[in-house]
Amino acid sequence: MSRINTNVASQIAQRVLTSNSKTLNTTLERLSTGLRINRGKDDPAGLIASENLRGEKTALSAAIGNAERTDQLANIAEGGLQEVSGLLTELQGLITATANSAGLSQEEKQANQLQIDSILQTVDRIADATNFQGVKLLNGNFDFRTSAVSGGITSFNVNGAKLAKGGSIVVQALVTTSAQQAAVFLSTNGNVNLNGSNTGLFTIEVTGTLGSRELSFASGATQEAIIAAVNTFTDVTGVKAGFFTSASSNFLRLQSSEFGKDSFVSVKVVNDAGIGTAGGIGVFRARDGGTTPDADQPDTAGTVQTFNGTAAKNGVRDAGQDIAVTINGVSATTKGRNARINTDFLDVDITFNTSTATTRGLVGGSTGALSIIGGGAEFQLASRVDIAGKVAIGIQDVSARRLGGIETGSGGSNSLRFLSDLAAGKLLNVVNGDLAGAQKVVSEAIRQVSSTRGRLGAFQKNTVGATIRSLNISLENSSAAESVIRDADFASETASLTRSQILQSASTNVLGLANQAPQSALQLLR
Repeated sequence: MSRINTNVASQIAQRVLTSNSKTLNTTLERLSTGLRINRGKDDPAGLIASENLRGEKTALSAAIGNAERTDQLANIAEGGLQEVSGLLTELQGLITATANSAGLSQEEKQANQLQIDSILQTVDRIADATNFQGVKLLNGNFDFRTSAVSGGITSFNVNGAKLAKGGSIVVQALVTTSAQQAAVFLSTNGNVNLNGSNTGLFTIEVTGTLGSRELSFASGATQEAIIAAVNTFTDVTGVKAGFFTSASSNFLRLQSSEFGKDSFVSVKVVNDAGIGTAGGIGVFRARDGGTTPDADQPDTAGTVQTFNGTAAKNGVRDAGQDIAVTINGVSATTKGRNARINTDFLDVDITFNTSTATTRGLVGGSTGALSIIGGGAEFQLASRVDIAGKVAIGIQDVSARRLGGIETGSGGSNSLRFLSDLAAGKLLNVVNGDLAGAQKVVSEAIRQVSSTRGRLGAFQKNTVGATIRSLNISLENSSAAESVIRDADFASETASLTRSQILQSASTNVLGLANQAPQSALQLLR
């Protein structure tokens, strides 16, 4: 059939040519941009997925930048702490050198004090000057703020806490097992009675965590004399003595200076010198069990180890006990009167006073041991901004007025001494002050600074370092996933280009032929 008005073949050829042209243009666009998806109509679902992945990639890159900046901040803080640590080590040497009092003139002691004053000023200067972009790092600016601290707490450190915006954390501590000192009880039934012997000596060996001493007593020696002799060497043995009075008799209590399972007391009778065994004379172990700490009660219901018995001559020994505590439902790691938990949301270290540590129950009652109400150094180390993606660490004040903080006397909490107490004219100065107390304070300050450096180092290595590695892997995988969805496959698109070019050329030729076909109808008019 030959028609002039309607050229169906031409219309088909035009449609195919238009389709081939669109395919060719799409292929050229993909090859020129390198993307398979350039607009929503290319692949609506793929566009949504790839845009989500692009947003995740951007957030991951920002989180990596945050982590790297966090690492640099920690490096600056570590540098300041390293200098403080070196100064404290030098301070320790000056105290030891000045303790050689007979070998030093007054002028030399005063010169050492001048050095100590200079060191203390430098410590304060470092604490105040160490900063990151103007934000001070070691002056307590990044320490956590607390309130409602129970009177049963001697000291505490909040090393880390994740707080919701405007929120707080109540720290609930429950003492489930009391802390105990090691203790051994002696009963001499009054003054030492060697049954008339004027030449024999009642000799015992007292041993504690720090060391041992052998002590001898003549007939007639009072209980007070025995206590005084033991206490003379407390700094050497780690054992202190005192009276314990029960309803039936008086005992001498020899107990460890410290609490915990690492502390112990051992009494060994080297020579009983015929002291006798009548009236319950001998060595008693501390009582086990009950609500009262072992160190407070002799086990009078148990077996008395007579001074001339084999057990007493081999040594009667008792060990202390660490406190057992749960903090916010988590079983704490404990030592002596100290307890610590370290979780993703809370890292707190608490030392309880003697009364609280030796009494089972909830510390501070329903209000808790303390409340954390803010502060800390908070870092965003994840792509998603929520509490799980944040990390918070506390950096305590390392100024001289804050470092140390231990009891150097017998006055309880009122006798807390700090590094600043080593300054001229203070109680722990090296010219005429308490050098033994000064050394204890400096040792504690060194421990505190080392602990902070260790926490920062662990934070850098395990938290920041691992986070950077993990985020980089996530970024790589997200990029790969986006590439699979959105990027053009050049091999496939090149093949498609060749095919489209051939089809377009063919459809163009066919359209020309189709347009010529109606002309054949003119032959009928001739």
